[in-house]
Amino acid sequence: MIKQKKVLAIIPARGGSKGLPGKNIRPLNGIPLVAWPIKTALSSRYVDRVIVTTDDPEIAKVALAHGAEVPFMRPAEFARDTSPSSEAVIHAIKFCAETDGPYDYFVLLEPTSPLTEAADVDKALETLVAGAGLSIVGASKVEASHPVYCATIGDDNFLRPYNRESFAKPIRRQDVDDVYFFEGSLYISDTKKYLETETFYHERTLPYIVPAWKSLEVDTLLDFLKIETILKNKDLLI
Repeated sequence: MIKQKKVLAIIPARGGSKGLPGKNIRPLNGIPLVAWPIKTALSSRYVDRVIVTTDDPEIAKVALAHGAEVPFMRPAEFARDTSPSSEAVIHAIKFCAETDGPYDYFVLLEPTSPLTEAADVDKALETLVAGAGLSIVGASKVEASHPVYCATIGDDNFLRPYNRESFAKPIRRQDVDDVYFFEGSLYISDTKKYLETETFYHERTLPYIVPAWKSLEVDTLLDFLKIETILKNKDLLI
């Protein structure tokens, strides 16, 4: 709990990854990928309950072995390739409300962002509860490819400036505004607001700023190798 408010952690882990089969139970630095957000949520000072929503019995088995609850198997209609993630989230929220009473806030942690730590969850929750926001999402500063330096390719195969009228006037890096991207490390919302809007993004969404190295996600074998290297050398980055 945080300020007498109940907090639920939801970890979505669907089976049948097309890009990297068995991704969610593949070992990352010796620990199954799905176990990383479980460990993070269980280590939080404020999270009251940690559940995994999955359609895969093997993922469920691994999740249970690492301390999470798997109170249901995700229904097939919420586990298709085309199913919006919000459907599985709402199903989990409503299931837990029916069995355990409503939760004031929920945290969504995805296995593809294994570098998120309990301290990040706790700081983000503190920021959200203390302010006027109704959701908070991980965001990281765009360091290399700022939109003003990007381009599209026209039908004539010539480059066209993406975010300005022409290339004629050079723009110094120190003269552009900071730009941030949503990097997926964590999502937290007032539960009622999410059920109303089915999104974390609205006029009262706060940013939780994370460094570039924490924004890396696991989608390919190369990503696994990158993040394993970071985990083995994390002390050098902090």
